[in-house]
Parts: sequence; C-alpha cells; structure tokens
Amino acid sequence: MSNTFCTYINKKKQMNACLDVQRIKKEFVAKKEAFEQIQNFGEYAPDFSEKQRSVRKAKRTLDLNEKVAAFRLAETDLQTLLDSLGQSIASTLSPEIKVEAGNPFFETKGHTCKGTCHG
Repeated sequence: MSNTFCTYINKKKQMNACLDVQRIKKEFVAKKEAFEQIQNFGEYAPDFSEKQRSVRKAKRTLDLNEKVAAFRLAETDLQTLLDSLGQSIASTLSPEIKVEAGNPFFETKGHTCKGTCHG
C-alpha cells in the first residue's frame, strides 16, 4: 500500500472516530434539512435568511474542524495520485485515450481540454 493511501485511511478513521466531528456533522445535517424544507419558497419563507446563514455557519464549522480538514487534504492527495496513475496508464497504452479526472485542475502537458477529459 502506498503512503498516500495509508494516510487517507488513517485520517478517515480519525475523523469518523471523533465525537466532536460526529456532533458537528449532526448539527450541520439538521440545519441543512431544515433549510431545504423552506428553500423552494425563497425569501418569502419565514426565517429564510437566518436558516441559510445557519447552514453556512455550520458548514464552515465542519470544514474548519482539524480532523475534517486533514481528511479532505488526504482525500485530495489520494485523488491526485489516482488521476496521475490513470493518466500514466492511458498514455502508455495510447496517446488517443482520454482520461476522466476528478480534479478540474488536473494538468497535462500540451493538452488544452476545457472539460474533465485529459489525454
């Protein structure tokens, strides 16, 4: 197993085992669901702006949690590794193969595809 994959697995376990992360996730989901119930009514719904801000604040709290941030970084590192591996395999087989890359910022030499295909 690669170090990148091991790091990803460890960070995921740490995040999922953290009671604080579980609490923050639960709060975020509850606020998100409450907002989704009134979202279609837009600004005419009671407390629309307040609930929208509440969801954003809960999401930010989740995103800024140390364990969640570490997991997301490990996840991005793993995805970058997998994208590079897929690109390497495809280019070895044929330069005509297009590779679907999960990262929209994936870079390849001399290719100007504006979508997510890379070859």
